[in-house]
Amino acid sequence: MPGRVSSVEETLTASLPKIFDQVQNSTANHQKNIVALHKLHLDAASFTEPVHNGRSIKLTGERMFEEKFKDILCRAAAVKKGTSQGDRIVKFVGAYTKYINERAAEVKKDDDDNNDDDDDETTASRFVEKVLAFLLIGFEAKDKVARYRCVHFLAEMVAHLGEISEKLYTELRTALFERVHDKETFVRVQAVIALSKLCGSEDPSDVEDGEPTALEVLLEILSCDPAADVRRAALLNIPLSLATLDAVLARTRDTDTIMRKLVYSAILVQHCFVSDGPAMGLVHPRVLTIAQREVIIRNGLGDREPAVRQAAALLLSKWVDVARGEVKNEENKTAQDDVLALLSLFDLTESTVAEDALLSVLDRRRDISDHVEFKDTYWANLTPEQAFFARVFVDHCIAIKDAEKLDASLPVVTALAYHIQAAYNAYQEDLEVAEQERVIRGEPTEEEEEARIDKEFVIGEMLKVAVNLDYADEIGRRKMFQLVRDMISQEALPESLVARCLDVLRMLSPNERDLIRVVVEVVHELRDVSDEEEAMPADDGETNVGETPVLTRMAPKGPKSSEDMSSEERARIDAIDLRCLSLCIGMLERVNGTFEENSTLEGILGELIIPAVKRKELVLREKGLICLGLCCLIARRMAVNSFQLFLGQIQTAPEVLKIRVLQIVFDILMVHEADFLEKEKDRERIVEIFLRVLQNEESDKVQALLCIGLAKLVLKCLVAAYLAPDTIDNQEVRQCLAYFFPVYCYSSAVNQRRMQQLFIGLFEHLAPETRNVDEAQDMISPAQIAAMFVDWTDPQKAIEVQDQPTDETIHIDLASDIARALFDDKMIKEDKKVLYQVLGRLYLPDKVDDDKIRTLKLLLHNLNSRRPIRDTAAKNALAKFDAAISKRYAEQLESFNEDDYRQLEYLKDLFEFLDDIVPLDDGEEVDVPRTRARKRRSESIATDTTDSIIPDESVAPSSHPKGKGRGKLTKRRRVSSSDESDDVLSHEHVTPAPTRTLPKRAACVKM
Repeated sequence: MPGRVSSVEETLTASLPKIFDQVQNSTANHQKNIVALHKLHLDAASFTEPVHNGRSIKLTGERMFEEKFKDILCRAAAVKKGTSQGDRIVKFVGAYTKYINERAAEVKKDDDDNNDDDDDETTASRFVEKVLAFLLIGFEAKDKVARYRCVHFLAEMVAHLGEISEKLYTELRTALFERVHDKETFVRVQAVIALSKLCGSEDPSDVEDGEPTALEVLLEILSCDPAADVRRAALLNIPLSLATLDAVLARTRDTDTIMRKLVYSAILVQHCFVSDGPAMGLVHPRVLTIAQREVIIRNGLGDREPAVRQAAALLLSKWVDVARGEVKNEENKTAQDDVLALLSLFDLTESTVAEDALLSVLDRRRDISDHVEFKDTYWANLTPEQAFFARVFVDHCIAIKDAEKLDASLPVVTALAYHIQAAYNAYQEDLEVAEQERVIRGEPTEEEEEARIDKEFVIGEMLKVAVNLDYADEIGRRKMFQLVRDMISQEALPESLVARCLDVLRMLSPNERDLIRVVVEVVHELRDVSDEEEAMPADDGETNVGETPVLTRMAPKGPKSSEDMSSEERARIDAIDLRCLSLCIGMLERVNGTFEENSTLEGILGELIIPAVKRKELVLREKGLICLGLCCLIARRMAVNSFQLFLGQIQTAPEVLKIRVLQIVFDILMVHEADFLEKEKDRERIVEIFLRVLQNEESDKVQALLCIGLAKLVLKCLVAAYLAPDTIDNQEVRQCLAYFFPVYCYSSAVNQRRMQQLFIGLFEHLAPETRNVDEAQDMISPAQIAAMFVDWTDPQKAIEVQDQPTDETIHIDLASDIARALFDDKMIKEDKKVLYQVLGRLYLPDKVDDDKIRTLKLLLHNLNSRRPIRDTAAKNALAKFDAAISKRYAEQLESFNEDDYRQLEYLKDLFEFLDDIVPLDDGEEVDVPRTRARKRRSESIATDTTDSIIPDESVAPSSHPKGKGRGKLTKRRRVSSSDESDDVLSHEHVTPAPTRTLPKRAACVKM
């Protein structure tokens, strides 16, 4: 028997290393070596020894094989990550585990057919348990490579373990829970892969109370692990189910670009259908909810990275092909029908996601966009999807300037007018029927309400198409004009269609004056309820729009007072006034001329708008204020006179109205900046009012709106509010400002220049406050404040703007500002240390103006001699920065002499500043007598050569320039969209330098 043991051991010792030596070099021989290894395993397992007088046997051969196998695993565990030989061995071990378990299952099946032996232990199960127990020991190894390889081996084996004991399963699960929180990223990756494969066999009912399931642990890792590689492993391996779908879709907003791309390319595209058949998968567009579809498309097409947007576009192309589900192969169905089927899966009325998706499909799928055609029958009975498709396709053709497709897709003007008229008449008939049924049955059903909304939507889309028609056909133009005018004259016209009708009317009107005249005429007709019979008949379409006469009104009979009216009459009058105010809002939003040029507006201002502002009803007062605000945008004198009214409304109005009023006020300040913000006194008063409201306001929405508006008007106060501890709990304000400052600074070198000019003043103001905050409050340190400004003003991060030169000297000027501030003997040592450290982080460009660099060098020399700092770190920082300046700009500083520099007239203020500095150290080379006390200047000073020697802190925002011609007029900002307007600020307001006469100094040094 000892001879047989020796023979088996020799065979294993000679054969196993040869097999593993082959498999580590190539995966091509793995299958052959798996069979050879299995034969060795079976031969060794056949060798047993009887024990206990033959009552049991000892598995001597199996133990020998397992020990030799574990010895080889120990050697492989020392191979570092990324070594291909080690990775091949890992794959081989996983493949061998799968092979022996499959063979064992086949043998067991055959044995079950022949006898009823209940012994579940097999050679394969015993081998797997021994190897797993061995690997679990390596999970606790101190060496990160050993932990990685042990977890890697397990990740390959875990999907093919077969049946293991409950105890081993529990130990394995516990060990993986610990490794998914390993400090090494690559270890966590393999632990996540292993746990993902293990969680499929977990029964939630077996998990103890308070203990997380494997799936819950994976979902937490997917969302919260700091390493993108770990989150990626969780995304690709986590089982896709209803429980995990929302967490997977949330990764479309992950911080890692590859992660966001994989959600679309590896998850949503690959799992559209089940893997083993044509059935729809969990992420098929017809299975997803509307909200999930919108999240997927909005986040994908709106991503900042082109790779993610491309992946989302590929997903949409896939969705077009599968949108009809199992009826794809119907006859006489075209790609256009596929697009309509896709559109039916979106909510077309509430968001713009469907439009973005359709534009993406038209851009990417030429096989669809090249074969789109809208025949006359297409427009006869439109569904919401068909109307939407036609309108977006027309907009797409206009955007890509494809005139041929546009002409082929647009209908004849007269035909479209008749289609709109038919759809609107049908809509009115349905309203009348619904009103009659409402009296009998009560409120309409949900289906009836959806049908009404769909019909409104179809009419609105046709009106949007009508804006882009060619109105060279006079008959069609008159027909469309008459139709639209009749529609806005009716009280039953839905609010959502008023703006669409006015867009068409603006296209048909030769100028703004005619548009205003028509709308004012309609307003008078609507309000003359008692004189409808005497009103002038409607336009017959034969007269030119520009010649439309003003409605002649009969002498008033004296309107009833509100006390004499019944409640029904008052409600009807209020409803008519609301409709008239909506028409006025839509009209004024489309007017670019001044109020004085359109005298027709004076009538409705006094008869409709002013009375509405005085009403107590919130809805009427809100619309009246919006109308008045829009009038103020085109009437400077009215804006000046009405501004105090709006400021008063801010103090007393409820939240909804206060938001509207704030939008109006900020719009007025943007448009008429010169009248309100040019004088320092007026500017400070307005800002003080806003800041008081911001401080006392409890509504988060109003606070956010105030910050957005102030962001366009002031910067200094906003930075202080952003860094102050008082706003730390208002996350909406913090988030708004955290987004605004980087975008504002990086969007333009001019904006970075303004922020650079604010730094010193804000630092001197905020640095002392950081030491005075309460224990319960939190505020960032002066070093963090300085680091933020250095980052915001970094010229390397500014994007290039057309027709605006880049400014790479901002940090040079910032260094000069810092050097000037360091001369202040009132600044404490800790704050000076922060500023000294900032110098080393500044960007030094290759080319700098000679005057700028020589000014900075002169400031640094005087700072070192007249205000020497004792702190070693700060002193080293200054010396290092001075040496970097001297080395980088050696040629420009080579012939620099302060005597010659003093002769330059425009540098007079610089030397006055330096001559006023009294040295604190007696060792200064030059004795400069102090003729007068130093005077700190709070205002900025600029010279003819550079505006950065002394920074200007008086920054005022400006509005867009007004165009008086009839060419392309820049549309003014409207009340309804003030929070979306661009940040446009004027050039710096420069305060003239004060003239000072000082005696010549001899503080000359040759650089």
